[in-house]
Amino acid sequence: MSHPPTDRVLTGVALRLFAIACLSTMSALIKLAETRGAGLAETMFHRQLWAIPLVTAWIAAGPGLGSIRTNRFGAHVSRTAVGLTGMVFTFGSVLLLPLAEATTLQFTVPIFATILGALVLKEPTGWHRWGAVIVGFLGVLVVAQPGNGHFPLYGAVVGLLAALFVAIVAILLRQIGKTESAGTTVFWFSALSLLPLGAVYAFQLKAHDPLTWAILVTIGLVGGMGQLALTAAVRFAPVSAVVPMDYSGLIWATLYGWLFFGVLPTPYTWAGAPIIIASGLYIVYREQRLRRAASPVSAAETPA
Repeated sequence: MSHPPTDRVLTGVALRLFAIACLSTMSALIKLAETRGAGLAETMFHRQLWAIPLVTAWIAAGPGLGSIRTNRFGAHVSRTAVGLTGMVFTFGSVLLLPLAEATTLQFTVPIFATILGALVLKEPTGWHRWGAVIVGFLGVLVVAQPGNGHFPLYGAVVGLLAALFVAIVAILLRQIGKTESAGTTVFWFSALSLLPLGAVYAFQLKAHDPLTWAILVTIGLVGGMGQLALTAAVRFAPVSAVVPMDYSGLIWATLYGWLFFGVLPTPYTWAGAPIIIASGLYIVYREQRLRRAASPVSAAETPA
């Protein structure tokens, strides 16, 4: 069974770490922009608008601008509708919760992906992964402490819905990816988002000082770089090698929360986050192990 060269794996890991740093920075800037009067709709609009030049340049340098053409426009519209809904919840959780808590709830994506894979795609799911799902949600209860009031329960619900929609988008991308390149998909998501976001933003136009405008532009640029780095990472390394890097986001969220907002994670977050992380890592490990076992090449190389 062939394995990617070590240097390519390290490149993939480095790109994933860079992507998480970018997306964590974007989250901090979203929260910072909100404190300066920027609303949700305009923040989302600028996130998509300023990502387009980056994505277009990336496509031009790679497969060429001709690859933007698509025969599956309807699929891209559906992906955009689901993606925008997920973005509302993702940005909303950042605005409603401390950064570390919002980031920790995003770690439930593998849990929701397992549930959706079993219920929607009818993928066989054994007790190992169902056990990890249960443990993961126990970790969520530790972080959220429902009834304790240490942060808004509706914020926790929004954060979990954000993770759910990330998992739904992942399933849609698996279907679209059978015929469309990653660059094409990212381009159409950004471009198609501008029409509905622009329509809402038109009713919320407001003046800002230069620093706030700079923050809004940077949200789009940094978010676009993060999205491209996420895509590039899996070209160089297996998913199982790069996904654990996602948990570095908690470090960035803690740092930004302290620097910008003077907020540190609660003891409940420090207790629950390792449980959620362990659950997600085990799900990824289990899926990779089962995939290798199902591979004819792997089976042929397995000693009798």
